[in-house]
Amino acid sequence: MTTTNTPLSSEKVKTRILIISDTHTASLFPSDTHDVPFREPLPKADVLLHCGDMTMIGHLWEYERTLELLSSIDAELKLVIAGNHDISLDEVYYQRKGQYMQMLKEADDSIPARARELMTGARAREAGIRYLDEGTHEFVLKNGAKLRVYASPYQPEFCDFAFPYFRNEDRYNPLHKSTPNSTHIAVNPVPDFPAIDVMMTHGPPMGIRDMTSRNEVVGCEHLLRAARRCKPRLHCFGHIHEGWGAERVRWAEGEGIDAKWEDHVEGSELIEFEGERLRQDRAAVVDVSGSGGDELAFGRETLMVNASIMTLRYQPQQAPFLVDLDLEKA
Repeated sequence: MTTTNTPLSSEKVKTRILIISDTHTASLFPSDTHDVPFREPLPKADVLLHCGDMTMIGHLWEYERTLELLSSIDAELKLVIAGNHDISLDEVYYQRKGQYMQMLKEADDSIPARARELMTGARAREAGIRYLDEGTHEFVLKNGAKLRVYASPYQPEFCDFAFPYFRNEDRYNPLHKSTPNSTHIAVNPVPDFPAIDVMMTHGPPMGIRDMTSRNEVVGCEHLLRAARRCKPRLHCFGHIHEGWGAERVRWAEGEGIDAKWEDHVEGSELIEFEGERLRQDRAAVVDVSGSGGDELAFGRETLMVNASIMTLRYQPQQAPFLVDLDLEKA
């Protein structure tokens, strides 16, 4: 459902959001044999967000296993986007390279439609799963809160995997607000503040939880610009496994016409987590609600979360995030 810029309500509803990404077909570890955070059962939440890379290479059986994982999590609503590894959910990419990437003897053009049916069909919907295409979506939760989401599975071209765009292409901003000297390709641009509560993207914005093991900053400058315009309460993503973590970003004031990081971000506070607490809680817990004592300033701050479950070596040992924040009453 497309959202509009509606007036903000003065009434707030504390809402618990569980965030995971880059599960790559992993299952939860049994609690009786493992003591890593990603073990059963994960904490109960009002909403589960999965920020893409559900699979390793988009095989149908991998989506089946992902549905088993998502169905086992206790959340009323489970919002899911694709990532660059979920190649069969990018039909254009799959037609070009799917047979090669999946090492199939013969091409099977039915796979993208079958993959989409798995993620949008009756089994998924009965489990509370909603697969989101790029764009804006709105939901009303059982706790009375209104949740407005912008979703996008795309990221700058990465090893010729799915959902790519070139780095000089601005996918997230309208033409009159796009990055200087970029090529404008936005079909579903990110709305301005205050239209969105949560941004879900697979890739990170430039300079925020996006550094690789080789000290390369690989986030998207156009996405950073869009996030600064949108100023959501929460922006969650994955993609860069070694970027796991959370930061509380304070946006710079003014129009921000340049493309420099400092033109958009006034400051950023890294949130620290203690390893034993992560294991005990089965999550990295962050409370930015009004009752939590450190309320997020909506319109000035955004909680940025890289929720990659996989380590750099593809071990599912990193913690989900459990975030308490206030949403407007529906």
